Amino acid sequence: MQPTPEQSPHHAYPDHWEADVVLRDGGTARIRPITTDDAERLVSFYEQVSDESKYYRFFAPYPRLSAKDVHRFTHHDYVDRVGLAVTVGGEFIATVRYDRIDATGRPASAPADEAEVAFLVQDAHQGRGVASALLEHIAAVARERGIRRFAAEVLPANNKMIKVFRDAGYTQQRSFEDGAVHLTLDLEPTAESLAVQRAREQRAEARSVQRLIAPGSVAVVGTGRNPGGVGRTVLRNLLAAGFTGRTYAVNSAFAADQATIDGVPAHRSVGEIGEPVDLAVVAVPADRVPEAVTDCGEHGVQGLVVLSAGYAEWGAEGRERQRELVRQARSYGMRIIGPNAFGIINNSEAVRLNASLAPESPAPGRIGLFTQSGAIGIALLSGLFRRGAGLSTFISAGNRADISGNDFLQYWYEDPDTDVALLYLESLGNPRKFTRLARRTAAVKPVVVVKGARHSGSTPPGHAVPVSRIPDATVSALMRQAGVIRVDTVTEMVDAGLLLADQPLPEGPRVAILGNSESLGLLTYDACLAEGLRPRPPRDLTTAATPQNFRDALAEALADRNCDAVVVTAIPWVGENGEAESGDGEVLAAALRTAAATGPAKPVAVVHVEIGGLAEALAAATSTAAVPRVVRASAPAAPDASAAPADRAVPPTAQAVPPTAPPAPGDRLTQQRSDTGPGDTPAVPTLGRIPAYPAAERAVRALAEAVKYAQWRRQAAVPGKVPEFLDDTIDEAGAAARIDALLGPEPDPRGRPLSHDEACELLGRYGITVRPTLPAPDPDAAVAAAARLGYPVALKTTAPHLRHRADLGGVRLDVANEAALRRAYGELTDLLGKPTELQPVVQAMAPRGVDTVVRATIDPAAGAVLSFGLAGAPSELLGDTAHRLVPATDRDAAELIRSIRAAPVLFGWRGSAPVDTAALEELLLRVSRLVDDHPEVVSVALEPVVVATQGLTVLGASVRLAPPPARTDLGPRRLSNY
Repeated sequence: MQPTPEQSPHHAYPDHWEADVVLRDGGTARIRPITTDDAERLVSFYEQVSDESKYYRFFAPYPRLSAKDVHRFTHHDYVDRVGLAVTVGGEFIATVRYDRIDATGRPASAPADEAEVAFLVQDAHQGRGVASALLEHIAAVARERGIRRFAAEVLPANNKMIKVFRDAGYTQQRSFEDGAVHLTLDLEPTAESLAVQRAREQRAEARSVQRLIAPGSVAVVGTGRNPGGVGRTVLRNLLAAGFTGRTYAVNSAFAADQATIDGVPAHRSVGEIGEPVDLAVVAVPADRVPEAVTDCGEHGVQGLVVLSAGYAEWGAEGRERQRELVRQARSYGMRIIGPNAFGIINNSEAVRLNASLAPESPAPGRIGLFTQSGAIGIALLSGLFRRGAGLSTFISAGNRADISGNDFLQYWYEDPDTDVALLYLESLGNPRKFTRLARRTAAVKPVVVVKGARHSGSTPPGHAVPVSRIPDATVSALMRQAGVIRVDTVTEMVDAGLLLADQPLPEGPRVAILGNSESLGLLTYDACLAEGLRPRPPRDLTTAATPQNFRDALAEALADRNCDAVVVTAIPWVGENGEAESGDGEVLAAALRTAAATGPAKPVAVVHVEIGGLAEALAAATSTAAVPRVVRASAPAAPDASAAPADRAVPPTAQAVPPTAPPAPGDRLTQQRSDTGPGDTPAVPTLGRIPAYPAAERAVRALAEAVKYAQWRRQAAVPGKVPEFLDDTIDEAGAAARIDALLGPEPDPRGRPLSHDEACELLGRYGITVRPTLPAPDPDAAVAAAARLGYPVALKTTAPHLRHRADLGGVRLDVANEAALRRAYGELTDLLGKPTELQPVVQAMAPRGVDTVVRATIDPAAGAVLSFGLAGAPSELLGDTAHRLVPATDRDAAELIRSIRAAPVLFGWRGSAPVDTAALEELLLRVSRLVDDHPEVVSVALEPVVVATQGLTVLGASVRLAPPPARTDLGPRRLSNY
């Protein structure tokens, strides 16, 4: 909506202030600037506000707005006077306005930095968090316009408004003057205000998902009149799942006298239903979707699952159709899963929703699954079904034009029915937000991700995402930093998910291996070493082992304090006639479950080869519901009298091990051990099912991911910090002033590289000293430079094609005197070219050490990334570089150095002296702090950084400045625009 010319002759309509937001109850609304065209909307809005709310706003009875009021409240200059409105369905439900004032409270212009602010929320929408969302947005607008404080007068009885200000988290002052509460808010964001904002975001977005995933009623719009078809299939699946709410079939082609279809009420429109509808599943052709959305929106539907295709995956025309779909749905306060979605499933006993096209409905369980691909969703559901795994929720979001994986991370974070989150992602619409949400969720439950479309330029056509320049290896490293378990295939995702859902987290990497095949045990041992685990020598129970032998060996391994996890390997027994017996897997499963249920809580995985019924029996234990263990001391189980003798090579019998008691469904596996009091028998929580794998490598890889995740969880419990000593040696204000001067009043959007001297000056303000270099355009200049710096010196070229390429002969080190320098200069120019091409420089020699490289870059999608590696071939040829998101903590810096494969070189490899890694960590923290404090610093490269046994030397540095990119992760809450 654009203003008239008279409204703002000098300031264009700020369309970047427009935003869709999710309110506390999960509904959506739009926030936008008020314009002169809004006079009628404002009057209509005000007429629907109660007299009490009007009194709170104006401190006196104020039944109607005068023409002068309407003009004042709709005419703004977008600088000193700003008004924002919240709209639903195009109509106002709330407004906020600020007026810049001076120290006396009179209207003013810049440089005055205070403004008076006032809110008005329609009574029907109070309690939805509207005012809180408005305060975030009007505060961001004010900061943009140079306003630093808000002043507000509130009547003491207006408790709701006082609470909005009090709970916002801003620094504030309160006083009581002339019968009103006078509030002053400092608008500079604080840690508390950011925490409040993100907590509200989490609750609102989780609630918006809950409205979709747990509806009280569902209408299938586009239910076919004949069997088959998308709509009719969804209706059939809803009924087959036993949905606990009300179900309706909608098709405009139904005959006027048709009352039911498949036993549910049939209607020609949502409006005809006459009862509230929470969720609509839209399965009509794309050109008829707008009509269906209007019908739903005008009759109070809360959310949509759009199965219809023909949107962004079809090109530019479809992309615009998709944008219009999102705009239309949000204008009614509805959120969308889709379009081009496969559907949603909620296995909660209170809901039993299957609004999807899934041919096989998964069993109830504790795994949440999100996928952007319907085909991958089908494959995952089928694989989980075959392995007996259960799901709490399933979502296939298609083009994910609105609801995305981020929203479901918000939901799963506090969902008591979900213990593990699995996500198949083909694109990241908001990478910064994803890593933030994933880190928080991973702190309480595992998050396993497969990232499809990993290579540049392969983003699925239906997904509109910001362009990212960072390689996939960097994305993987950043996910790991956030605690995300990144795997390469959907098979690995299922393997890891089953282990994490059913087993406790391991306390370390020590693995016991036992089984009846020496060869399979050795394969498992090798796989453990390859994955960085610490396996114990495999225990061979021989092919004559009975289920009782397996039970005893597993109980003994679990009781061993030097063991953190157990892998059981099993092959078919050899019968008395010499033939393999693959049956009776149920008996072995019962033996293993008994040992696991009575021993200490440690993860157990089974690797089996063609043992009939074993995987199914292990999976049938409890599906993926965690169950309480039998409370028993941690001792090996006594041999069962009915067990077959160990020296007989016979198949096990059904009487070998008594079956365990049936599990109690629904108990969560959220802690590894139960608390015990003095003198109590240790109470140990039970395991659920034991995951079984057809190959040792798959079981061990899943276990290795659990080990790494458990280690991350332990470390995340005590977060790292930025050392205080950095504050004493950093001139943040001076650096900011210098950056402003270097960029100038009208900076080039493309940015500019700094000269060597400019870069050294800026880095110096953050305690980063670069070794001086002097130009050497001819031999005499080189000699003069060496005399100034002192011998020995280095002579090197700085031409772009030769920089950092010692292998090409562009560097001469340890030049000890003038004669040697003149000789090196001649050799350099004879070999590589003229001095004007080589741009030689002279630099004092640094102490010997390990050459490393430190970089920081700003990615428009992921944010600031800090990188580290060894200089030369390790990082450039082999890609051996580690990455962390900025701001980096002391722990991040330490891990950054130690996570590269060549890290042993820094710690005394092959008898060399360890280098000063503490100095290296400090340098990393200084670079991190620089780019975090000043987003205009879009690139820093320190190369090489020579790390000696004492201290380090930065020999080369480059810095690039540019206008700071938008930081949507720090602004007010808003939904992504696609």
